[in-house]
Amino acid sequence: MALEMRDRCERCETAVLTVDGPARICTYECSFCVPCADAMDDVCPNCGGELVARPRRAAVA
Repeated sequence: MALEMRDRCERCETAVLTVDGPARICTYECSFCVPCADAMDDVCPNCGGELVARPRRAAVA
């Protein structure tokens, strides 16, 4: 089972999150750009869980 690699920040919705770029996720796979995660002190506003660096996938050629 693979992570759902969402392509938009759930807070600002303007940041495009690429599969090979930086993003933060919680255990429910809520996804945020790094600036928004930093602004929220790495706490998910949906579940209260910790936001951590999302693993990166190799970009598709």
